[in-house]
Amino acid sequence: MRIAFFVNSIEAETPHFTTTLLAFAALARGHEILYLTPGDFVLRSDNSLMVSARVLPPAKYKKVETFHKDLQGEKLSTKIIDVREIDVILLRNDPSQDAIERPWAAHAGAMFGRLASERGVLVVNDPAGLGLAQNKLYFQDFPEQVRPVTLISKNIDEIRTFIDGQPKGAIVKPLQGSGGKHVFKIESPKDSNLNQIFEAVSGEGYLIAQGYLPEARGGDVRLFLMNGKPLERNGKYAALRRVPAKGEVRSNIHVAGTPEKVEVTGKMLEVAEMVRPKLIEDGMFLVGLDIVGDKILEINVFTPGGLWNISQMYKTDFAESIIMALESKILIRQAYPATLSNIRLATL
Repeated sequence: MRIAFFVNSIEAETPHFTTTLLAFAALARGHEILYLTPGDFVLRSDNSLMVSARVLPPAKYKKVETFHKDLQGEKLSTKIIDVREIDVILLRNDPSQDAIERPWAAHAGAMFGRLASERGVLVVNDPAGLGLAQNKLYFQDFPEQVRPVTLISKNIDEIRTFIDGQPKGAIVKPLQGSGGKHVFKIESPKDSNLNQIFEAVSGEGYLIAQGYLPEARGGDVRLFLMNGKPLERNGKYAALRRVPAKGEVRSNIHVAGTPEKVEVTGKMLEVAEMVRPKLIEDGMFLVGLDIVGDKILEINVFTPGGLWNISQMYKTDFAESIIMALESKILIRQAYPATLSNIRLATL
């Protein structure tokens, strides 16, 4: 297969990003890989959709670090190809990273991904579904049982009133954002720094306030779902616990959160099952759930990360399972080329 990875920028990729691990696994299985970025699409006057793809010469890599070094080096070349010559495009960009400095780039993946899917390319996650998930408001479409009590507003008086009704305090963060940026815990509406936090965060748009879950002190659990079900290989789940650093409310690994092994409980599986129908409906092939107790804090549908840490902890190649699932989808599409939509095939 020819598999393309759509990212914000190649320069920003690291050896242990989930995207890098997936590309490495695809190469190991003999597939050709391409990298695409937001400015690489051309819709020509004859309605053909072309891409300016970055490619590496065929090679066998033993270490993901060596592959990443070549990806960042002189071996990378550019090739103009018709998008119909690509079998799979994985949309792995984070729109929030481009929203301020490159707003034109934020939604390029979903926009051109839709055009690619219309031309017969398998695009995952499905671009129509991703179009619905451009911010955390998407989370409100999932069952109420799995969501913390939530308020979305730009009105500080509304936020104060909401926080006053939360006996354990509240978490306040931007509605549009990712990676734990501008996430704050507020104990009460009388907190002296609430005005400063509001001024800092509200400049990015609407705020989302959620009732604080005390279990979050022990961290959250990142659980990968594939085709709407927990990703499992050799009896092991693709999951880890992210424990926040001392004095830190965020558990994201890039802000000093510590990854630890976790036992996936029946309660976690029940939570995953409750969100499965919506994920399948929206064509969400690969997502990451952030779970605390019996609630989900976030559903990561664009660039869920952590697969490197999980694979190392459990000595299990979950990335290969993901590539194998894509191989199966292409075989199904070849057998039934005119009957399966992209959104259906994405989670089949």
